[in-house]
Amino acid sequence: MGLLEGKRILVTGVLTDASLAFAVARAAQEEGAELVLSGAGRGLSLTRRTARKLPAEAEVLEIDVTEPAQLAGAAEQLSGRWDRLDGLLHAIGYAPPECLGGDMFRATWDEVQVALHVSAYSLKALVEAFRPLLAAAGADGRPGASVVGLDFDATVAWPAYDWMGVSKAALESLARYLARDLGAERIRVNLVAAGPIKTLAAKSIPGFTTFEDTWTERAPLGWDVLDADVVARACVALLSDLLPMTTGEILHVDGGTHAMGA
Repeated sequence: MGLLEGKRILVTGVLTDASLAFAVARAAQEEGAELVLSGAGRGLSLTRRTARKLPAEAEVLEIDVTEPAQLAGAAEQLSGRWDRLDGLLHAIGYAPPECLGGDMFRATWDEVQVALHVSAYSLKALVEAFRPLLAAAGADGRPGASVVGLDFDATVAWPAYDWMGVSKAALESLARYLARDLGAERIRVNLVAAGPIKTLAAKSIPGFTTFEDTWTERAPLGWDVLDADVVARACVALLSDLLPMTTGEILHVDGGTHAMGA
């Protein structure tokens, strides 16, 4: 029996089969989970095509996390299919070009608020929309639901990451507060801080090769920027019942780089 046998999980952020979220979705299905994916805007058709590459094609809901009506509609649609939601993967992030590149003063509030809304506040928006389904996973003696978000360590300033780094810091803090408020409903909220992986999103970050070039040298365990599976395994563990009393945590999957001083 797989770790996620019988689990019903919503996976956001799948765009191509190089997405970290795709690796999580594939690993979750291999462990027995029933999945629904979400996509938005111009990327929705791409998400639907990518969904066909999974071991079992998954349904795709349209969810623009900045549109409350879409969130409410998706929650209503999923409620008609499932009586509970055992897991939710938040793999959503975006910052306008002005928010990246090594100059914090280049972006105005107009650009910064987009980065914060999509990359941080969206976690609260998603959980709020699906809260009744998530809470139902903890009823009748069930282990409860698990919300997992993809993170990039925000304890230091990274080259070129700029306002996305600030957004990740906000995401980390938000996850702790959500863990506090949702614990009574047996909803766990944790993050996986992954090392750099070659994804479509990574390519949009100026100077991403700086991370690639130095990470493997600094990581005690080494690091492969092409291996998304190690991140997916950590997400599967958190989505499973293996860690029923873990919430508000940031699990680093980065070869140990976060623990090194130099």
